Amino acid sequence: MTTQPRPNTGSHDLPVSPALDAFMGTAWAASPLPAEDRVAGHQVTPARRARLAAAFPGERLLIPAGQLKVRSNDCDYRFRPHSAYAHLTGLTGEDQVGHVLVLEPTGESVLYLRPRSPRGGAAHGGSTDRSEFYRDRRYGEFWVGRRPDLAEAEQLTGIRTAHLDDLDKLLTGARPRTRVLAGVDPQLDAATGRSDGRTVHEDSRLAAVLAELRLIKDRWEVEQLQLSVDHTTTGFEDVVRAIPTALRHGRGERWLEGTFNLRARAEGNGTGYDTIVASGAHACVLHWIRNDGPLDPTKLLLLDAGVETDTLYTADVTRTLPLGGTFSPVQRAVYELVLAAQDAAIATLRPGASFRDFHRAGMRVIAEGLADWGVLRVPAEEALHEDSGLYRRYTLCSSGHMLGLDVHDCAKARAETYLDGVLEEGMVLTVEPGLYLQPDDETLPLELRGLGVRIEDDLVITADGARLMSGALPRTAPAIEEWMGNLLA
Repeated sequence: MTTQPRPNTGSHDLPVSPALDAFMGTAWAASPLPAEDRVAGHQVTPARRARLAAAFPGERLLIPAGQLKVRSNDCDYRFRPHSAYAHLTGLTGEDQVGHVLVLEPTGESVLYLRPRSPRGGAAHGGSTDRSEFYRDRRYGEFWVGRRPDLAEAEQLTGIRTAHLDDLDKLLTGARPRTRVLAGVDPQLDAATGRSDGRTVHEDSRLAAVLAELRLIKDRWEVEQLQLSVDHTTTGFEDVVRAIPTALRHGRGERWLEGTFNLRARAEGNGTGYDTIVASGAHACVLHWIRNDGPLDPTKLLLLDAGVETDTLYTADVTRTLPLGGTFSPVQRAVYELVLAAQDAAIATLRPGASFRDFHRAGMRVIAEGLADWGVLRVPAEEALHEDSGLYRRYTLCSSGHMLGLDVHDCAKARAETYLDGVLEEGMVLTVEPGLYLQPDDETLPLELRGLGVRIEDDLVITADGARLMSGALPRTAPAIEEWMGNLLA
């Protein structure tokens, strides 16, 4: 767990002479962070840590931010700290590589960090090379930007800090019962799994509790999610305006992907997940992210995208749009069936309702519509039975999920608190029924083949129902046509 004793350099880096090294270590002005700087949400993170500690009295909990992952050779993927770490600390930046939050049995929290690179002379007992700040490609300030020092990190978060090198000492010798969020940081996993006669308790309960802490969003989190939805709305408007140009490009899907992603980077941390821009039959691929197809003005475009804020909360919205500006009669019929399913699903949302109710309501509408069209050769009631499910050939996936710091938020929560649980005020979720009528499906009439429609909105559960967070985007076919016409005028 100790920091690298030598800088991470590339094979093509020039050697550094002793004279240059000495010169680089002198004459740097002080540049402290402003004393008033705090992480976003600093006022709500103490209560989150207290709730976590209360779930594991007398135990030490280790929550890592995670490590860099190699993309290719000496290039790493952009780093994003683990959502549990971000939720508990408010720290969301790329500078959190390798850091670990420790909750002690006393309830005290300690952040083990790699502090800012020293500009002259070794720091912390000589473990950090003094040339790191200008030579180290992974951690050097000149390469990846400034990190806070320990005092600054404590000021930002309100959490006591310690040098990352000291974490090794914490994990050796006698220690209290310890749990680690495993599978996030391989170095921490190795350090806590050493054969010293004291096995760290790594059951799934810690991961489950961390996920369940995020099931109900506080007011600040809902505000962050609304901000992400608002930026996503603007991104969808950008995409519509870009359609004429994209129609002329051989990879029009990718042109529109870049259009949305530009907005995501300009307004937030980026996209909350890989943007789906699926035209024509590509919309029948549930997670189409190749986005390499041309656009046809007679076809539909399925756009599934979300802006992730700087605080790492993401929207998740889908609209299916006619690339030519108006729906054909067949396209409109499919669209309106999916919209009716979404309306039925949304109508079930309220505190105390089963989480699965909205999916069941939407799928009943879908199955009845397919039966009315003659696509289902059995009555809708029979197709909906658990022993059958034949309608799922045309709508395979679930109709929604929790939303927050992760696009599929709280995924490690226990079934009894999530999938088999009930809705509570403050939960934020998506409702996203769809029909995916495969182009090679011989059970379908020719005019339906290759049509894919999904309508997805983000909602927060309120005291008496649910609020549509993404309501600024039109949902009905006439409203979409009018909206597109105005943007393209």
